[in-house]
Amino acid sequence: MKIALISKPPSGKKKLRHDMSQIIDTLEAQQIECDLFETEYHAHALKIVEELPVSQYDALVAVGGDGTNYHVLNGLLKFHADKKLPIMGIIPVGRGNSFARDLNIHSIEDGLAAVLRQKPRAVDVCRFRQGDDTFYFVNLMGLGFVTDVAQTAAGFSWMGDLSYVVGVLHRTIGLKFHELELEIDGKHINGRNCFVEFCNSRYTGGSMLMAPGAEIDDGYFDVVILEPLSRWNLLKTFPKIFKGTHVNNPQVTVVRAKKAIVRTSPAKVLLPDGEIFGVTPAAIDILPQKIRYFT
Repeated sequence: MKIALISKPPSGKKKLRHDMSQIIDTLEAQQIECDLFETEYHAHALKIVEELPVSQYDALVAVGGDGTNYHVLNGLLKFHADKKLPIMGIIPVGRGNSFARDLNIHSIEDGLAAVLRQKPRAVDVCRFRQGDDTFYFVNLMGLGFVTDVAQTAAGFSWMGDLSYVVGVLHRTIGLKFHELELEIDGKHINGRNCFVEFCNSRYTGGSMLMAPGAEIDDGYFDVVILEPLSRWNLLKTFPKIFKGTHVNNPQVTVVRAKKAIVRTSPAKVLLPDGEIFGVTPAAIDILPQKIRYFT
């Protein structure tokens, strides 16, 4: 078996260098041939995969977080969709690692074990369009309050999951709503809105259970919609997201969908798989069991 490891460089951090060395040693000890490709700038993984002779590899493994996986996935589907797609894998060393949780991967050791088992699972991929261009995500894509929180949290990444708590508190102080036009499988939802999340998998921000009923291989994505609410109601509801019970709030609606079109006023920034990228309007649909991941 031959795999391409696509990783953020260790950047001089002793532990990360040790982790990467251990990853390669473990795989090669099991007669798995590894080629390591280290990114040099944000989104470089996309370019690496674009230029990769994917037919020479049995698998592409993202060594990083949700963002690294996002760029590897998009490189594969944007530039190699006409070929036999290799299996994908995740060895989590990033900050969020939300999608990996749905693969039952919670650590470097779990990611390595999944590769060594060589038992891939076919999972759904969500596709969204920006003008004439197309992009893909497997975790979730949000807009509104959730994107505002992520933008703030990015400045506190050294705090891990707590960075999202800081983001929530900061953005709640200046809480704002927007006008929403949402078409879900032909049905329309219009009105004031706090946030929308299009969820292929369950988690966001690491351990926050945004869509507790979502499944990564059922041919649907779950749309989580939060209507306007008071600051106190928002702060009271927020801790419940770690157990998924926030969906019991009357201001929260969850809809399963195959297609959606979203428009907002004003235009809102998008957040696919933790990447701050894109803007409304956007069209989203699902590609059932499009790609295989090691689990």
